[in-house]
Amino acid sequence: MKTLLVFAATAAIAITAQAQDWPQRPVRVIVPFAAGASPDILARIVNDKLASRIGQPLIVENKPGAGGNSGTDQASKAAPDGYTFLLSVNAPLVYNTILYKNLPYDPFKDLVPVSLAATTPNVCAVSNGMNVDSVKSWLEALKRNPGQFNFASTGNGSISHLGVELIKLKTRSFAVHIPYASSGQAVTAIIQGDVQFACLPPVSVMPQAKAGRLKAIAVTSAERSGLLPELPTLRESGLPDIQAVPWFAYMAPKGTPDAIVQRMSREIAAVLKDPEVLKRLQTAYFDPVGSTPEALSKFMGEELRRWKPVIERTGLKPD
Repeated sequence: MKTLLVFAATAAIAITAQAQDWPQRPVRVIVPFAAGASPDILARIVNDKLASRIGQPLIVENKPGAGGNSGTDQASKAAPDGYTFLLSVNAPLVYNTILYKNLPYDPFKDLVPVSLAATTPNVCAVSNGMNVDSVKSWLEALKRNPGQFNFASTGNGSISHLGVELIKLKTRSFAVHIPYASSGQAVTAIIQGDVQFACLPPVSVMPQAKAGRLKAIAVTSAERSGLLPELPTLRESGLPDIQAVPWFAYMAPKGTPDAIVQRMSREIAAVLKDPEVLKRLQTAYFDPVGSTPEALSKFMGEELRRWKPVIERTGLKPD
């Protein structure tokens, strides 16, 4: 027993020392989506200030594929040494545990929460060719033409996918789902007429809406966004039960020393309050959060309980 206690004490001292010395080399942040996607933009806004706080560069590694599952899986299997973190989103961190029977990782077991970094309201946008200018006229067009319209998303099971599926369920309408690798590609598809509508992150939608290439008609948040006050919510537009908001969270491989996880969480929270970073985030339509690991863990559990019955009720399956 005495030997075990000595060993445990020695191990604890070693872990503490490791955390105090961390980091000694660049830290990679895996983003499981393409460059230019919302998580990628968020990571690059945060990285410079975060690097200055921890004293080492943070290198973004884009690992797109399978709606975020591929990169999230790679992060879950990385060495838990504090030199790999993940910045992922709703679907690969929660929803896909319901959608996929053989998900190659379990975000609740193979990853540890670090910080809920930010949220952003999705913007429902329609092509100019639909000839609609409000949620009411949009839904009327869907009901009059079942199956004749396509909608884009950032991948199977993404909040941009589930949000529209919920709209279809509530309004008893139908449209064909076309997944894309990033929100930028999805917006391009709307402009080109390959799809007719989508509910996507504003950082991709609003520049095109302001240029007149498509129409932004609503936000998917519960309340009007302070960053987009001109756009009504779906609730205001007659869909009271629709709330589908993208969120972005930092995670680490299971086994990463808790002292490193806690420090990274504190540093992220501090960076998100930096005036320069805050200005850049707001320009890109992000609402910063900066939670503790414990708060993120609780939030993910709540998201699972909230969306599981919705996904099961719709009978939604990966395309």
